Amino acid sequence: MLEVADSLTQADEYNHLAGIVILAGGASKRMGSPKAELILPTGERLLDYHVRQALELSAAMMSNLPIMIADNGRGFSINPNLIKSSKSSIFHIRDYLSANALSNIALSSNDDKPIETGGALVAIEAALQSLASSNQLTKDANWQQSWLLVISCDSLIPITDLWQKLQPYITQAADKSVICLTDDSHLYPLLGLYRLDMGPDLKRYIDDEQRQVMKFIKPIVQPVAFVKKWQNLTNFNTPKDFASACLALNNL
Repeated sequence: MLEVADSLTQADEYNHLAGIVILAGGASKRMGSPKAELILPTGERLLDYHVRQALELSAAMMSNLPIMIADNGRGFSINPNLIKSSKSSIFHIRDYLSANALSNIALSSNDDKPIETGGALVAIEAALQSLASSNQLTKDANWQQSWLLVISCDSLIPITDLWQKLQPYITQAADKSVICLTDDSHLYPLLGLYRLDMGPDLKRYIDDEQRQVMKFIKPIVQPVAFVKKWQNLTNFNTPKDFASACLALNNL
């Protein structure tokens, strides 16, 4: 255990983890219910699973990493026991909205439904902005070289394992601002690291009414091959997919 903790705490201006955002705002139409509210065979809700995993990573790094929940205004609750036991701050964030999106909301009379803001990039930008405004973080002169760990609620990959897999590529691909998993056919940009200094570029992209994740990250991404045993742990969109992911988790 000490060896694992030592490897997690190795940090310089190029590999510091600044925070974690859990993406939980998808519509989950094919699943039939929000993925964040799915129940694992252990009885734990999926969102609580990810929060607990994030807290374990924060503890292993001997750091109080902020853990952000981006749920597109759905207001999913967190197990109070996790909050009580945490030294990290756990809080919900609102998706970043461009001026045009704000205008559309102002014209809308329906305030009871979650706001559909246009995908994961607006949540990632909100998390980047939240970290950039942190007084504690910006005391470090190299804070812009820190990283945000992104994980979505269509995955059961343990967060510590994801960080350990991606982290070595920070120095191996120093010219890249996004590091994410890939398989033989496509990238998984919502299982990755985003460098904080890319925030202004992402904001401009969104302000130009762009939302395509792949188009934005393609010039700046470092792909990292999936661990074979993770292949069935993610990208579940139906109850059958989720059942297969739970089985794969039990077999880790």
